[in-house]
Amino acid sequence: MPTPDLDAVVAAGRRAIADAPDLDALREAEQAHLSRRSALGEVQRSLGGLDEAARRDLGRRVNQARTTLQAELAARRAELEAERDQALLEAERVDVTLPGRVPPRGAIHPVTRTIDEIVDIFIGLGYRVAEGPEVETDWYNFQALNLPPDHPARSMQDSLYIDSGNGREAGELVLRTQTSPVQIRTMQAGPPPVYVVAPGRCYRADTPDATHLPVFNQIEVLAVDRGLTMADMKGTLLAFARAYFGEERQIRLRPSYFPFVEPGAEVDVSCFICGGTGEGCRTCRGEGWIELLGAGMVHPNVLRAGGYDPDEVSGFAAGTGIERPFMLRSGLADMRTLTDNDVRWLTSV
Repeated sequence: MPTPDLDAVVAAGRRAIADAPDLDALREAEQAHLSRRSALGEVQRSLGGLDEAARRDLGRRVNQARTTLQAELAARRAELEAERDQALLEAERVDVTLPGRVPPRGAIHPVTRTIDEIVDIFIGLGYRVAEGPEVETDWYNFQALNLPPDHPARSMQDSLYIDSGNGREAGELVLRTQTSPVQIRTMQAGPPPVYVVAPGRCYRADTPDATHLPVFNQIEVLAVDRGLTMADMKGTLLAFARAYFGEERQIRLRPSYFPFVEPGAEVDVSCFICGGTGEGCRTCRGEGWIELLGAGMVHPNVLRAGGYDPDEVSGFAAGTGIERPFMLRSGLADMRTLTDNDVRWLTSV
């Protein structure tokens, strides 16, 4: 096969490089005119069949040709990259004279807002905030609250026990089913008097529906001092109900059983929709009262578990789910709406 004309090879390579409209075409031109399989490569491979003088002369010319084409290639690549960068700059050009785009402002979640409102009410009454772990021992979550392992009331709380993996016995650790363990931890932390409010997340193996969630929020109130009575508890809860639902509200106490208090009571608030009349009211279902929370005097066994002497001090406790007061006041029908993360709704309430 005759050896290609080197001058023609260089001329063809320069034309292909100069005519490349973009970087992809330039890479194709490089492969066609500078690779080992190109015409220039074929000339270079022919050097082995020449005598020494001719090989030296042609080899010098081949190197010059390769250097020329590589220089042309680098110059054209620089031009195309500059054109590409300029096009990108034009496409992304920002008119600094335009007004800025202000992102939409967020909103505090209704549950968080409700927690803050209730906590503020009790802080105004002289209480402080207390917190505890969400993973509790069975003793803090049940036994210290007068719920021994065989107590039937445990079945009312579908508990989520966990395997700690550190040698604890099975069933010893549980995702807390209530914020009541904070009562015990607070009493153990120091002597009376104690006036605390304890908000936090709780967990139960519930199927989500309009009134239940497996992860929900509670708020606990605990007061322990010398000489506290049911009258102190009722006055405190009345002050809370009026601060949260309106100054015209009244409360009533109905006897009820809770293992950690004695005596215990369900606390109702007069309906803030119908004013307590119940006439045609769907919110209170015609009763004039709405169930609000559970409360009672702290059981002596719970005081002892916290390290207090029930003959020296007494106390009262109350607790409610955070979602419930919000649903009552806002008219929300389905608790699951609170977990939908629909910004349109969350920013409107």
